[in-house]
Amino acid sequence: MSCGLALAAALLVTDPSVAVQPPAPPPHTLAQEPLYADIVSRSQALKGVVDAWIASGAAEDAAFAGRADFAAFRSEAAILAERDMAGHVDLRERNTDGDLRCILRGLSEDLSERVDALAAAETTNARADALAELSYLLRDNVEVVTTPPPPQPAQ
Repeated sequence: MSCGLALAAALLVTDPSVAVQPPAPPPHTLAQEPLYADIVSRSQALKGVVDAWIASGAAEDAAFAGRADFAAFRSEAAILAERDMAGHVDLRERNTDGDLRCILRGLSEDLSERVDALAAAETTNARADALAELSYLLRDNVEVVTTPPPPQPAQ
């Protein structure tokens, strides 16, 4: 069988409507929008710092709260908390009736509290616990934004 004949036979058994339909676009996620992409980026960067502190045993440093790297971290964490709150406000203004709006507000408030708890920690164990909680919180901050939206119910 010639190539032309083989191609003609293949075209006869295929569904032509498949070629006409464009592929479905991937679902839109908030993480694609600049504000939320910034939240993810900042959260990942701060989590990297916290995880490095955990790995290096920084919790054993009694003067941890006075370190320059902690002061810089605290400043960046405050910016992230503001961005989380901005995300909350943005979703509220969009009349989004989802959990993410409330979660972002909670993350904003919790982040400041966790950083304060780390600064106030007086023992190695308290600092280690505060660092672990910060790591989890920053991971959650990434995951809630990057998780695709649930499928919409059929109407």
